[in-house]
Amino acid sequence: MNVSLQFFDYHLWANALVFKHVKELPADIYHQEVQSSFPSLYETFFHMYQVDHVWLSTLKKESFDKIAADVQHLKDKNQEKSIEVLEESFIQMGEKYNQFIQKLEDLHAKISIHHPSYGTLTTSYFELLQHVVNHGTYHRGNITSILRQLGYQGQPTDYVSYLYETKD
Repeated sequence: MNVSLQFFDYHLWANALVFKHVKELPADIYHQEVQSSFPSLYETFFHMYQVDHVWLSTLKKESFDKIAADVQHLKDKNQEKSIEVLEESFIQMGEKYNQFIQKLEDLHAKISIHHPSYGTLTTSYFELLQHVVNHGTYHRGNITSILRQLGYQGQPTDYVSYLYETKD
């Protein structure tokens, strides 16, 4: 497998593993408030989902205004705050990413993105995908910390764990 695609596959694998683990725990912990980067497990997962959406839209060269409107729509759509619905949204987002990545002719091709506050950045598709993976890794660490605060173990999602599990 192409290393670029493998890193993204790792991201999807790790998210699925964490969802599976969290769903085995009591349902009342999803929204239990904690002192962390985000006030709950659900809010952490939802942030990860929103950011994955933002970056896929960015990679597709959608406008900043459209992306901002989409993020608001995601918030409105997820009012019920169901972990099962959010997990399905993650799965669908992963499929959209995989479809997008498969259509790219060159993951190292340059792309220029513009943000109203940060300006313009010229980088590669690969680097932006790597950012998505790193962002997910960071927040899966937050989820582990939240779980520990709530008295539960986290789930190992290190890249090497993925390599061991997928080596065949």
